[in-house]
Amino acid sequence: MTDLLTHEEYKAIADTLTPPRTPFIDGKFRAGSGPAMASVNPATQETWVEISTASAADVDLAVQKAREAFDQGHWSRLHPSQRKDVLIRLCKLITRNRRELAVMESVDSGKPILDCETIDIPETIHCIKWHAEAIDKIYDQTGPAGDDAIAMIIREPVGVVAAILPWNFPLLMMAWKIGPALAAGCSVIVKPAEQTSVTALRLAELAHEAGVPRGVLQVLPGDGPSVGEPLGRHMDVDMASFTGSTETGRRFLRYAADSNLKKIVLECGGKNPAVVFDDAENLDHVAEHVVNAAFWNAGQNCSAASRLIVHKSVKAALMDKIEARLRDYKTGDPLDPANHIGALIDAGHCKKVRSYLKDGGKGPYVTPQIIEIGADDIRAKEEIFGPVLGVIEAASNDEALHLANQTEYGLAASVFSANTRRALRAAREIRAGTVTVNCYGEGDAATPFGGYKQSGFGGRDNGLAAHDQYTEIKTIWIDLSDPADGDNVG
Repeated sequence: MTDLLTHEEYKAIADTLTPPRTPFIDGKFRAGSGPAMASVNPATQETWVEISTASAADVDLAVQKAREAFDQGHWSRLHPSQRKDVLIRLCKLITRNRRELAVMESVDSGKPILDCETIDIPETIHCIKWHAEAIDKIYDQTGPAGDDAIAMIIREPVGVVAAILPWNFPLLMMAWKIGPALAAGCSVIVKPAEQTSVTALRLAELAHEAGVPRGVLQVLPGDGPSVGEPLGRHMDVDMASFTGSTETGRRFLRYAADSNLKKIVLECGGKNPAVVFDDAENLDHVAEHVVNAAFWNAGQNCSAASRLIVHKSVKAALMDKIEARLRDYKTGDPLDPANHIGALIDAGHCKKVRSYLKDGGKGPYVTPQIIEIGADDIRAKEEIFGPVLGVIEAASNDEALHLANQTEYGLAASVFSANTRRALRAAREIRAGTVTVNCYGEGDAATPFGGYKQSGFGGRDNGLAAHDQYTEIKTIWIDLSDPADGDNVG
């Protein structure tokens, strides 16, 4: 585990940061042609850096450079083991600069430094390294073509990829996209969320230092209309990978339909259930996982378990333990490693979250809430994306399972039961991309992550499935028949 510093030491590091503030295009920082954009520290609600943003003209330039780099083949046709070596060097540079990146991430997003140091930065490194190590270990295939032909099935990089990031896990979600995309040989243009551009820019700089060629990884800060939409509609972008709201995800499908039918991968919202059956054992363990699932990153997590569906026979005992556990979750200055819950991303999001509550606190912090709700309550249907756990009582295990699926989303879910057969049956019945049993989680770098229904479309992050989505599958058919036979056609 990372050795944590004191609150004062983290504040001292924050005071000495020199964050990047311009787009990273063709291997260097250059002023964008868009307007200046304030990057606000969510905890202080003060501007800590002015970002020079990109415009549609900068998008055109970045796409041009990405295409040139791809066609030149310095990265796309580089031997897989050499791409691996470069990405491993990048991981070493991230490790060397991990504390700077962790503090930047905390200041820029309001995330607790505790999470940045122990989760976000280590997982960013692990993700990129996992895909780097996979590069020269993924084999192509041959098909059963008979004696007169050979059928080869090979992967080729899809081309120029636009990666549109959310603000809740800026570095980690960037790693989820650039790890497999760069491993496959693609050129990647990253559009970070408007609120959290700094660490994406710094990571691109480190990637160039590690040996990623010019034009292969570029970062364009800016808003959706100025950068996101032009990337989505660009005729020379081959694929867009988006993580964010379902509403915005729909737009990227329209952009693709209106342009070049580029590949679209969406990882969108969730209204995820934690289902506790009547035979759940060790309620202290259940409470620990439910609290973490609901309140990690202040509930600003697409896989947050925001619905606790609990059998009436164990509800009272479990709620006592959850409430006791939540008392240990301190809220406050994100740079204080004693705090588990930091500031919400901005004033607009605070207002939205508080609109679901009677008393949500003041300023940039929303008081963690546990609320009793019915299955038809709007708070059981809409993604609040804040530190709010809605509790729904179920009269039976069958009803609990029915309620779990009573949502338009299908990203993640958890099931708690002492009966393995019952738990696995429930995991099969719940329509979600990831279902954990007797724990909360998202799997790991080796397991695909993505959703059913309105939580996802077109592919999966993590695992080899993520690597595959940044490639095209090509069949090469070789005719081995003797032309003297006359009637053989390959």
